[in-house]
Amino acid sequence: MLTLSPHGECLLWRPELIWLNAVSDLLTSTAFFAIAFVLAFFVWRRRDIQFSAIFWAFAVFVTVCGIARLLEVYTIWVPAYDLEAATKGFLAFMSVGIAAALMLLLPRILVLPSRAQLRKAYAQLEEEMQQRRTAEAMIRRFQEIEATEAQVRQAQKMEAVGQLTGGVAHDFNNILTVITGTIEILAEAVKDRPHLLQITNLISSAAARGADLTRHLLAFARRQPLQPRSVDINGLVVDTARLLRRTLGEQIEIESMLADDILPAMIDPSQLSTALLNLAFNARDAMPGGGKLTLETRNVVLDDDYVRMNPEVAPGSYVMIAVSDTGEGIPANLLDKVFEPFFTTKDVGKGVGLGLSMVYGFVKQSNGHVKIYSEPGHGTTVKLYLPQASADVTELAAGPAITTIAHGDETVLIVEDDALVRDYVVAQIKRLGYTTLAASKADEALALIDGPVRIDLLFTDIIMPGGMNGRQLAIEALKRRPGLKVLYTSGYTENAIVHHGRLDAGVLLLTKPYVSADLARMLRMALAS
Repeated sequence: MLTLSPHGECLLWRPELIWLNAVSDLLTSTAFFAIAFVLAFFVWRRRDIQFSAIFWAFAVFVTVCGIARLLEVYTIWVPAYDLEAATKGFLAFMSVGIAAALMLLLPRILVLPSRAQLRKAYAQLEEEMQQRRTAEAMIRRFQEIEATEAQVRQAQKMEAVGQLTGGVAHDFNNILTVITGTIEILAEAVKDRPHLLQITNLISSAAARGADLTRHLLAFARRQPLQPRSVDINGLVVDTARLLRRTLGEQIEIESMLADDILPAMIDPSQLSTALLNLAFNARDAMPGGGKLTLETRNVVLDDDYVRMNPEVAPGSYVMIAVSDTGEGIPANLLDKVFEPFFTTKDVGKGVGLGLSMVYGFVKQSNGHVKIYSEPGHGTTVKLYLPQASADVTELAAGPAITTIAHGDETVLIVEDDALVRDYVVAQIKRLGYTTLAASKADEALALIDGPVRIDLLFTDIIMPGGMNGRQLAIEALKRRPGLKVLYTSGYTENAIVHHGRLDAGVLLLTKPYVSADLARMLRMALAS
């Protein structure tokens, strides 16, 4: 190497040539190193990029180019031509390899999308995504419509079953009225004959069970006469829980979670207590090995979103009572059926399937809402949403209690379309000392009212054939005899004297079936009103 001359001698050591070559090579070398750094850093940060090996090869190639340019500067003063030659030979080898690789990759590189193609592809992808979002929204809308239609069909089915149930209960109550009253007379006649008295007691118990059955049916049909008033819900729940602790047994733990700010509800307290008892007994049956029953109260607001999923509900503020258990739960495919009358998941002989039906009808008639949530193996929660009481609600004063079977000598006009019931009622009222007149329909009754006979009380059934019901008959009778007293009776009220779930003001109703003591008490109450 010492026998060779540095490159500077070839330039005659002319400063302008030496420094021009040195500075140019240094700047070029610096640019090569910068390019190599950028390529390497880019590939290192973007490890998912295509052809990364080519980028690394380019980075190494450009680095060697930079080293070669530095050696050009070095050989101006030092004749290190062997090192420069080796570097250039390695650089030539890399150049051939990279050129060959590029030739092989050229078909793949040519098919890479351009920026315009990418923009078009992105636009198509965005359009497809928008179409997918639209389709998903339509699917969700169809699902909501399907769910709403299913709820409407269920409500229509429940309404149809309710109408049928109410009609059956009306006829059944007429029959029970006769059975209950005549067995009472028979029991009085055979009270000194124990074996016959035992038989009459059995018949009386069966009639009582039938009457209880019709009450549940009428509750489901939303045809029972309610007497709603402003009720302290927490107080009612506490009283119910106190009763349940004595009846459910020690294996059932009862917990109350009562909101301190709970508002009063506009509800019939006796019917609400019965509903809570039914729910508690269902919960007990779902926890044969014991468990926990939770009673919860809270003020809630059902908004438009909730109403959209439950079209039968009116939006607004409600008082919520939740009854929860830790029992077996109800399968999802049975949840839509649990409110239907006579549907039960209990074993034969352990229930007739009217408890939840009564709760459903009572809450709906009270302008409320009921919702059931259940998961097999984790328990069930039934939520009752009751209407809040208005601030201006006033309590109705109760009439004087009549505890003895009172008799009288007034004249009573009995209007009943069922001949069997009419004959029974006439006989019973005569036994109480009253003078009786009887009619089978409204026009016959009005003919008697227009007659000269004194009539003190109109005792009329509500549902009657002939185009005029008992309420319309009473209105017409009062026009003709303003001082006439009126007492209604029915096993199925429809909307004649019950409106918005409430018994009309000033109306006295004797619900079928009834015993002679109830009949005597209501007759005296009506005549004294």
